[in-house]
Amino acid sequence: MTTSSPVLDSISFELSPEDNPRLANLCGHLDEHLRMMERGFGVEINNRGGKFQIIGNSDVLADIQNVIHELYAETSQTVLVPEQVHLAIRQVGGIDAIITPEQKEITIKTKRGLVKARGENQQAYLQRVMTHDINFGIGPAGTGKTYLAVACAVEALERDFARRIVLVRPAVEAGEKLGFLPGDLTQKVDPYLRPLYDALYEMLGFERVAKLIERNVIEVAPLAYMRGRTLNESFIILDEAQNTTTEQMKMFLTRLGYNSTAVITGDITQVDLPGSQKSGLRHAIEVLKDVEGIGFTFFQAKDVVRHSLVQKVILAYENAERSTL
Repeated sequence: MTTSSPVLDSISFELSPEDNPRLANLCGHLDEHLRMMERGFGVEINNRGGKFQIIGNSDVLADIQNVIHELYAETSQTVLVPEQVHLAIRQVGGIDAIITPEQKEITIKTKRGLVKARGENQQAYLQRVMTHDINFGIGPAGTGKTYLAVACAVEALERDFARRIVLVRPAVEAGEKLGFLPGDLTQKVDPYLRPLYDALYEMLGFERVAKLIERNVIEVAPLAYMRGRTLNESFIILDEAQNTTTEQMKMFLTRLGYNSTAVITGDITQVDLPGSQKSGLRHAIEVLKDVEGIGFTFFQAKDVVRHSLVQKVILAYENAERSTL
């Protein structure tokens, strides 16, 4: 059985009456509203004045044209904000549209080079991250789930899809009581975020990362510090999510604001929570599995991209666990 390729097409149209202030209102600051539409529908939008061209999957061209016309009509009475654009995209299912792995290979561009998916599962993971506001990457170490999440965050920042990157991780080993550790907040949390830092340094360079952290464009924080916040226009990564409690996971997921993306990564076979506490990641899989608009990608030992022995170690442990059941 063969899978047909998507039909790429283009559509051109003109907005009238042409009004430069209204067009600027429609496009947003630095074209941020157009970039939101591109990301939401997986298309390319070009415009010169009131003349627009959209290139993408033929199935969505009419929808996005209607969104642009409707938003332009609103510019005669109001100043558009990202929340309105976000809602308009969601109403026609743009953000929730999933591009299948057969449609196109996703390549992420960073300052230091290209990041490509290795294998179908990584490809599907990247596509879900780009088309869903909340994504879960679940699986063993070495499958690229955290690295690819950081790559998506860097690209979102570089292309103005996000204004900042927020890196979050539960500090289970210290009971999230970090006061006794030396240094400021960032230094206290550093040991728990080292894999995320390593990926950032590789993609942006040490000096650039340091400057972005200093300007709070890249923010690092323990999970406990997320309570009470709403994160708009952000790309948020929660790493080692298997070590969250059910209450912490719910708290984190409800921090998501407009025009933001959250990626939650973890390995449910390596839970470090004390006693009989249930992992918030396990609980989230059960509770959210049927919620439309949330992406789940489950990695397996075959997806490991580290040393070949890592895959063998994971398989050996899986076999041992099965034999004790």
